[in-house]
Amino acid sequence: MTSSAPRFGLLFIAQFGAVGVMMPFIPPLMAGAGLSAGEIAGVLATGSAMRLVSGPVGGRVADALGQPRAVMAGGAMIAALASCLYGLAQGLPGFLAASLLLSFGYAAVVPLGDAMALRAAREEGWDYGRVRALGSVAFIATASGGGWLVERTGAGSAAWLLAAAMAASAVAALMLPARSGTARRGGGAFRAVAALTAFRRILLVAALIQGSHAAYYAFGSIHWAQSGVSGTAIGLLWAWSVVAEVALFAWGRGVADRLGARGLAMLAAGAGLLRWGITAETVALPALVMAQALHALTFGAMHLATMRVMQQAIPHAVAGTAQTLLAAGIGAVMMMATLTAGQGYDAFGPAVFWGMAGMCGVAILALLRLPREDRS
Repeated sequence: MTSSAPRFGLLFIAQFGAVGVMMPFIPPLMAGAGLSAGEIAGVLATGSAMRLVSGPVGGRVADALGQPRAVMAGGAMIAALASCLYGLAQGLPGFLAASLLLSFGYAAVVPLGDAMALRAAREEGWDYGRVRALGSVAFIATASGGGWLVERTGAGSAAWLLAAAMAASAVAALMLPARSGTARRGGGAFRAVAALTAFRRILLVAALIQGSHAAYYAFGSIHWAQSGVSGTAIGLLWAWSVVAEVALFAWGRGVADRLGARGLAMLAAGAGLLRWGITAETVALPALVMAQALHALTFGAMHLATMRVMQQAIPHAVAGTAQTLLAAGIGAVMMMATLTAGQGYDAFGPAVFWGMAGMCGVAILALLRLPREDRS
């Protein structure tokens, strides 16, 4: 049987190349158009609210039809059109429309890709983490290259680069093997997933730790730019944050096996306390370089922990539903944290990152309260 790993590698390259443009450069694009911190937070949070609905619906449709490739490709093309709207928008209504359309289209795309990849990796015996690392490499390339492009051609160029990456995601989705999807006819999929204890527990911890990135995603680039950090340096900081993550994904399987899901999550939460504390207190480049390296743990280790649980505990027939419900739950916390961060950044500036550190502290307490048998 021919390995599907190269095709999933192309998918991750396209998907996370898009994320490498969207996260660092879309908030500054809105700021450059005159939106306030509160308005930017509102736009991002509204998009998160849309994902809470469209993501699970997309996952359920993919499972019911057994056609995750088609759902992913259609969603990515909608997101490509929305990206063009970012390039044309002039004020709050335009950016709000772009955010809603992009969130509607893209909400199920990445979770469905993960669900398909996890199944294929288990059936064919290849390492999910190593293939997923290609997506992180693409993030580095677009974050660093995007910074160079934006600095020379203006913030609007990020929208057109994002549109190209979204269109590439649609093409890559259609290239995936059809056998990676499994149809599930009938209802009850949402209830079946929610009834799984392992799913509920990993959702709680992942939502807290991944949600702690809210202020960073929304205001990291804005804060650094206002503090005098150049656009190129900002792009490189975002890219650097993923370099160590690539190493973890590519060569960290042995460490992940030794720590288990709970150990990986605990490591991620502890790193979050340190990372957000540094980000709150300084914009000195050496300190930011160190803080950004911790992304390998705050995001990467938590992602691996989550995927281990999802691969082991979720039946194939509801994998798409489960992945999109997981993304929706994390998105709900991210939405609330983003709204709070918007108000907090207006009032307190970078001190808002201490609130993100507090979310990691709560995650540690949740992990310590797990029953002994669930701590592996």
